[in-house]
Amino acid sequence: MSLYAIGDLHFSNSVNKPMSIFGENWNNHQGKIIENWKKSVSDNDTVLVLGDTSWAINLKEVKPDLDIINSLPGKKIFIKGNHDYWWSTVTALNKLYDNMKFMQTNFYEYEDYAICGGRGWICPNNFKFDENDEKIYKREYHRIKLSLDEAIKKGYSNIIVITHYPPTNDKFDESLFTKLYEEYNVQKVVYGHLHGKESFKMGLKGIRNNIEYILASCDYLDFNLIKILE
Repeated sequence: MSLYAIGDLHFSNSVNKPMSIFGENWNNHQGKIIENWKKSVSDNDTVLVLGDTSWAINLKEVKPDLDIINSLPGKKIFIKGNHDYWWSTVTALNKLYDNMKFMQTNFYEYEDYAICGGRGWICPNNFKFDENDEKIYKREYHRIKLSLDEAIKKGYSNIIVITHYPPTNDKFDESLFTKLYEEYNVQKVVYGHLHGKESFKMGLKGIRNNIEYILASCDYLDFNLIKILE
């Protein structure tokens, strides 16, 4: 059993949203992801899907995309991304598939680890951070804290956090999120959202204060999946 991650699938089987407009490397990106997924993942593995899964705007439109993901090997755990307008309630989504779980303020077990997290939000920065951003930033912090609290109540000490947004700004300043992860002794934080070489530089990667930060947006991974745990 292994634990993998990938973010920003941006599937669009019901809507006309070709990702090739963001660069030639996105040509047939869905096909690349599916091929690499089948090569890497077994039915006994688990995949963390880090938001921006589909361009759909409702459950009817997203169904073909989710059906394809459901047909791929492994169990899947999803969080919401900023483009996942189809995302309804976690209760409703968790009724759709047996091996696909959707997370918001709750957590899921993986062996002796708790998988916690949530969407996150942009952190305070010098480019764009207004009162509305601050409101969402604090709300998302509290949602992730609820997820962590649930895991702690159940006795978990090994914790992996998944978010859609990076945990810091482009200067890697301390944030509510990084302070929270350090307070709860999180082992790993896995996130997506960033696209393109210039954006990749803005993502915190590697070990900081005993936490490993992992960028797993699909184009950063060249449309492969990254193994988080053996």
